[in-house]
Amino acid sequence: MMNRIPVLLGAVLAGVLASCAPTVAGPQLGRIVNSVTGQEGTVSFVRGTLQPRLGNPFAADNATIRISGQSYSGRTAILNGSAASLLPAGLGLSLSVGGSAAIGENGAVAVGTRLDTPRPGAPAVRSGNLIARTAGTPTLTLTCTLTVDESEHGIGECTGNDGVKYALQF
Repeated sequence: MMNRIPVLLGAVLAGVLASCAPTVAGPQLGRIVNSVTGQEGTVSFVRGTLQPRLGNPFAADNATIRISGQSYSGRTAILNGSAASLLPAGLGLSLSVGGSAAIGENGAVAVGTRLDTPRPGAPAVRSGNLIARTAGTPTLTLTCTLTVDESEHGIGECTGNDGVKYALQF
């Protein structure tokens, strides 16, 4: 009986420590397709990096593209798609003031306010770009425009330095 208690405590401790461990997730995967030949390749982004941020444009690369026997790496820049507002997204506030007056009549003044609740709408999407290049000589580049949703899924278009167009889905 005494030997089981340390084993049981060890199992409980291991379970508690495992529940506190960070979740390790792989990269966000997608595909890239050459619009002329239809050849497919892969695109991957480091998870969590397809969010708007103030950052260093010279930070480490967060994207890898493999197509046509080439491997490109680059960095994304994602812009926040919402306008600045004092109210939370989707709320509307209006204030109205009115009045009337006539000779020989009583005047009237009215004040009204209204706070609108958010309407269910389309999910927020953000735009950005990706500049990727090969490490070899001659250096090849892909310049891409991206549209990304809240869950870091999106679409995009790329143009190679040779003018070839590509479509992205991730």
